[in-house]
Amino acid sequence: MFDRFAKPPCADTLGWQLISADPATGIVRVRFAARPEFGNPGGTVQGGFLAAMLDDVLGSAVLVKSDGAFCCATIGLNVLFVAPVHIGTVIGTGRVVSMGRSIAFVSGELHDDTGALLASATASARLIPVDKLPSGGVVES
Repeated sequence: MFDRFAKPPCADTLGWQLISADPATGIVRVRFAARPEFGNPGGTVQGGFLAAMLDDVLGSAVLVKSDGAFCCATIGLNVLFVAPVHIGTVIGTGRVVSMGRSIAFVSGELHDDTGALLASATASARLIPVDKLPSGGVVES
C-alpha cells in the first residue's frame, strides 16, 4: 500500500522502513535508523527525534487502517520517554485505537532491537482525505 504514496522527506530523515502493516487491525511496524546526527550532549537520541518517530508510526497506522483513504494531522501528542535511546535501530509499532469520521485516536511504542521499551505515545489526529492533498499524495510515474 505505501508504494502508492510519495514518501515524505521527514520519513527519509528518520530512516523509515516498513516492517509490516495489517489493515484489519490498523497495526503497523516500522524500522527507524537513529543516526549519530540525532544525538544529544549525553550521547543518546534527542527526545524530539523520538517524538517524530512516534508521530510518524502513528500516522502510518491511520493510513493503513483506512486503506490509504486518510492521512492525519496530529492534534495532540503525549509522549513518555521510558529509557535512553542509543544510536542505531529503533522499532516503532503504531495502532489505531478508534477512528471516527473526522478524528482518530492512536497509540504506539518504540523498542530497541532486543525488544526493550524505549518510549510510548498516545495521540488524537484529525483525519484528512488523501484525495484532498496536493496530487492526492500519489506517486507520479
